[in-house]
Amino acid sequence: MNPSTEPQQSGTTDVEIVIIGTGFGGLAMGAQLKRHGRESFVLLERADDVAGTWRDNTYPGAACDVPSHVYSFSFRPNPEWSRFFSPGPEILQYLRDTAREEGLLPHIRVGTDVEDARWDAAAQRWTVSTSKGVFTGRFLVTATGHLSDEALPPIKGLDGFTGEVFHSARWNHEVPLEGKRIGVIGSGATAVQVVPELAKTASELVVFQRSAQYIVPRPDRAYTESDKRLFRRDPDAMAHHRAEIFWFLESRYAERRAVPGVLDKARSEALEHLGRQIEDPELRAKLTPDYEFGCKRVLISDTYYPALTRDNVTLEASALDHVEGSKVVSTDRRAYELDVLVFCTGFETSEPPYARLVHDADGISLSDHWAHGMEAYASTTVAGFPNLFIINGPNTGLGHNSIVYIIEAQVDYILGALDWSRAGGNHVLDVSAEAQERYVDELQQRSDGTVWLGSGCKSWYIDPRSGRLTLIWPNFAHEFRYRNGTFDSAPYTPSQTATAR
Repeated sequence: MNPSTEPQQSGTTDVEIVIIGTGFGGLAMGAQLKRHGRESFVLLERADDVAGTWRDNTYPGAACDVPSHVYSFSFRPNPEWSRFFSPGPEILQYLRDTAREEGLLPHIRVGTDVEDARWDAAAQRWTVSTSKGVFTGRFLVTATGHLSDEALPPIKGLDGFTGEVFHSARWNHEVPLEGKRIGVIGSGATAVQVVPELAKTASELVVFQRSAQYIVPRPDRAYTESDKRLFRRDPDAMAHHRAEIFWFLESRYAERRAVPGVLDKARSEALEHLGRQIEDPELRAKLTPDYEFGCKRVLISDTYYPALTRDNVTLEASALDHVEGSKVVSTDRRAYELDVLVFCTGFETSEPPYARLVHDADGISLSDHWAHGMEAYASTTVAGFPNLFIINGPNTGLGHNSIVYIIEAQVDYILGALDWSRAGGNHVLDVSAEAQERYVDELQQRSDGTVWLGSGCKSWYIDPRSGRLTLIWPNFAHEFRYRNGTFDSAPYTPSQTATAR
């Protein structure tokens, strides 16, 4: 693929819509703009290719833990998925194909790092300064995702580690790992995929587990050629398959709602999976969570537990505390001599880095507005930031279904807003602070009684500054579309531009 590298270092490019990011969110927005006849937009991408997290995460074993046929665009069904759960390279290719086949390549500016975005109240436009020039537009859409900026914990002595260090999202393929003594920091969704692969080649593998995870079986299978032939010939069969998966996943929300019988069954299934795969009672105890099922992301794997039973693998049931040269020491004071440290420590989620770059008319950043936690009306727009839309922003994550469904609902909402603005003579849209407050309060009330706000639950879904649920949508996914998939102008205070562009 050859996304455009224009403009040059100087000059200003003026469009109607500036989109930041080319993962699922940005590409969905761009594709639907094209399909709705809107051509005046750019997609700004800091890397040299599209696909966001699926471009960045190239670690061994990388795959999706949401079924392929719902982890894809409804307007671009793919009969060629090889497996029920897609491997990472297939998702990367799917997104590259989307960019090319939807005609987005001329609109994409790769290698274009956003440095600042400001609302100009006089011009009623956004000014976006980047490493490759300035872009202005009536509307700004951020689509940087929840999992785009890796988080590295502050570890004393890490700078002095004598071996190799890298984050799973920035995998260093130049480092030979065969026969090495490797430490994996973390035991979450990435670690359960990485550890079984590293265990095959490492001479010694130490997994530093800050907290145990609930893990359930991975019902993966290959799609046969017969399956794929049916999907090619009969799109309705593929749509039916997608719908079956979607509604099955929707049923799992009852677990997060902490419905007693359903929650008890889900917890028991996870612990039975642990019991079947781990016979050693001491190891099993270390792997048994001390919080409620669903509080943290529920993981799926059939290979992680068996990997921990290998002779060359050690589960260190405490976090990494500090580093002394080639020696790494856990918080339980156990020391290990290691050659490589792989950090599977997640991403900057509750305080997204892009929020520091986006400023209102007074120069106050979005991160300052969110000093007590992210919030947005319809999970998409923010009071005081006119003509700004956020895809994958506050309260859009899901613990039970596909984020792509949420993204598509948000894109529909934004398209409705764009149409309403144009029909009204280029209205500037600024949601009222009162409407946003009511929406946020309602979500927090809805969150009460969920496993995420239960006693003893600590997860990246919760903002540590406020204790509020800011990442997760606390309801069924289809309820998000019902509530936030259609634009309603009532909560907005419109004004007209002096000159329509």
